[in-house]
Amino acid sequence: MEQLLITLPVLIFSVVLHEVAHAWVARSQGDLTAAAQGRITLNPLPHLDPLGSILLPGIMAIMGGPILGWARPVPVDPRNFRNYKRGDILVSLAGVATNFLLAILFTLLLAAVIAAHRGIPRLAPSWELLANMFYAGIGLNFLLVIFNLIPIPPLDGSHVLYHLLPVRLALRYRELGQYGMLILFVLLFVGVLNFLVLPVGALTGLAVGVARALSGG
Repeated sequence: MEQLLITLPVLIFSVVLHEVAHAWVARSQGDLTAAAQGRITLNPLPHLDPLGSILLPGIMAIMGGPILGWARPVPVDPRNFRNYKRGDILVSLAGVATNFLLAILFTLLLAAVIAAHRGIPRLAPSWELLANMFYAGIGLNFLLVIFNLIPIPPLDGSHVLYHLLPVRLALRYRELGQYGMLILFVLLFVGVLNFLVLPVGALTGLAVGVARALSGG
């Protein structure tokens, strides 16, 4: 429960920024759908999905597995993009890029906390709490990057693959979108997606090493 209380705020913050990035880039590409619905905001309430933002992360925490979640998808109408292919790819990758940048930001914050812990040891409990949050932020954001790049519709990676396929095959591939969430839930609960632990663990370990080096430790 303690880990959930540390992780859930970081997860909500990360998935909200993921969706805000989609909405912001969509507006820059000519589609105002998300902006008109108030989705370019850091207020988490318009973005939260009861299942993906709260219930599922809670269940996964109780089960002891990696905590994963998502926010309500941003409404996008690709027909409004000035360049359909370019706009669709940029909007799709905006969330992934944001999570990658957040992982870097949490790495820098972790470095600052490690240095502060040595400089002001009497505040050790506070530094340890912050270190745990920033460590969770690194791992969660790398997990969101890799998870969203899985080429199963409607995940972000599927939009990129769609534009790389021949037209006829791409249309059939996109039809998988109606079963995409079901496929993901099955893969998640039978443990197939556990392979994500390896690259996420490696990236997180690398980031922690960088944080320690930057802190002078």
